[in-house]
Amino acid sequence: MELNTKRKSVLFVQASFFIALLIIAIVGGITYKTTKNLSDATDLVVHTYKINVELEQILSYLKDAETGQRGYILTKDSLYLEPFFSGREKINNTFAELKELTRNDEVQQQNLVALSKLIDDRMSNFDKSASFLIFDSIKTEDFSEVFLEGKYMMDAIREKIASMIALERAQLSYRQKAYKSSLNLTPIFLFALILVSLALVLIAYFRTTKDVKDLKRTNQELEIFKESTNQAEIISRHGNWVYHIEQGTYDYSDNLYRLLGEQPQSFTPTTENFMSFVHPDDLEKLQEDVAKMLENEHLPFIHYRIIQKSGNIRYLKAYGQALEIDGKRKLLGTTTDVTDEIEGIKLLEERNAELERNNKELSAFNHVASHDLQEPLRKIQTFLSRLVDQEENNLSEKGTLYISRIQNAATRMRLLIDDLLQFSRTNKIEKNFETSNINLLLENAKQDLAEAISESNAEITSDSFPVMDVIPFQIQQLFLNLIGNSIKYQSKGTEPKINITYERINALEDDKLVKPKKEFYHKLEFSDNGIGFSNEYAEQIFVLFNRLHNKSDYSGTGIGLSICKKIIENHAGYIFADGVTGEGATFTVYLPIS
Repeated sequence: MELNTKRKSVLFVQASFFIALLIIAIVGGITYKTTKNLSDATDLVVHTYKINVELEQILSYLKDAETGQRGYILTKDSLYLEPFFSGREKINNTFAELKELTRNDEVQQQNLVALSKLIDDRMSNFDKSASFLIFDSIKTEDFSEVFLEGKYMMDAIREKIASMIALERAQLSYRQKAYKSSLNLTPIFLFALILVSLALVLIAYFRTTKDVKDLKRTNQELEIFKESTNQAEIISRHGNWVYHIEQGTYDYSDNLYRLLGEQPQSFTPTTENFMSFVHPDDLEKLQEDVAKMLENEHLPFIHYRIIQKSGNIRYLKAYGQALEIDGKRKLLGTTTDVTDEIEGIKLLEERNAELERNNKELSAFNHVASHDLQEPLRKIQTFLSRLVDQEENNLSEKGTLYISRIQNAATRMRLLIDDLLQFSRTNKIEKNFETSNINLLLENAKQDLAEAISESNAEITSDSFPVMDVIPFQIQQLFLNLIGNSIKYQSKGTEPKINITYERINALEDDKLVKPKKEFYHKLEFSDNGIGFSNEYAEQIFVLFNRLHNKSDYSGTGIGLSICKKIIENHAGYIFADGVTGEGATFTVYLPIS
């Protein structure tokens, strides 16, 4: 109902302005016609004046010729004939002008023909009168007759000229009356039209003012709604888009640009520009979906990834449905950022897998490192110590050897239980991250290994590390295990050289990282010149209790690198091992940057 009222109001305003413009055009036309009539009236007055002047000029020339003739008759002096001869030429010129002035007036043209005959007759009469003077017979009756005839001719010429002048004045008077009547009515008519036009303009103005107020209020409501929609898009992480089917063009909402990591309206909304953000692995599938959308005018729910210019990978979900608005087909769509949902699902899967692994590992640990195992071990070590202290001199050589082997076995058992406890510690769910000085953690680890470093004369070099958000005691344990591992597996006859390097990397640019969870990582490399290993065991060395060497050659429990892997997993990072037999090993650690 309100929409119909607004449409009627708009139509009324448009019609009012159209009629007002039409009236203004009519007023302009009438004004032009009135001005033209005034100009024509002025021209007519001038035209009549010229004809009257020319006619009176003819009469004047004839009078001059007549006066000259009389002077010649009285004095017989040919000087008096000068006005007569010049008058002929002037009369001819005046006649030519009159013919031109009256070319459109048939009556006056006929009058000119009659006047011309009268003038010719009069001129002939002048010649005939002059011939009497030559023969000196001006006192004769014939001369008097001719002279009197000339007078009658002049009277006829005067009458003809007077009638022609009267005719011109009559025509001028008639036309002036017509113009005057028109001029008298025109201002009244124009004034009435102007009043009507002003009334329409005023009505349209007040109606427009009311509509503008309504439009302003509606615009304010729309602005509030638009801002609410923008905020809702930002909060819900979705953006809207419209595909104009007939024009083949797009409109993107501001937040759709933000989902792509761009400023609102920072690029032209086209399929090609949007596809430049799509992850290469999803590009072909999305192009097929868009092609089907353009063909079927419908877009079912689709999922794909985009890569922002910052390198962030985001997961998007889109849906579109065709509608007809004001007779035009449009495809209205919504695109939502579902990265948190996807990552939440992945995190849940990872935690479930982690929980399952922990349960298995804890079961194994509880089976081996229970209190029942530790208590007998402590007693064995206690009684062996007493036996050695009290009965060492009474033991045979074989007995001493056996006791030494029992002590070594007990020590390895104790070491194994300690490593299992350490592994259990790193396996706890609680992970307290802190912003830590990594350089200090490295120094603490080196202090713990001071004796081993000194005995092996190991050389350790390292880059400077930035502060990181880590679990401090676990990262220190990581340094302790990796450096200790390099010292333990040193080549015979060489001094250990351990180099630790640091680099901040983009996950997409590193070949080792497949489907990384974060965009940027801290990369730490631990390289040594030890005995190394074959790369076919690069993954096995992180397996719990797995050893590549005989325990008689190298001490250890096969748990240290498993602890390292667990620490890195607790930090959502990655650890890789690369080795060359007889040359050394490299352990690469990736810790995510929040």
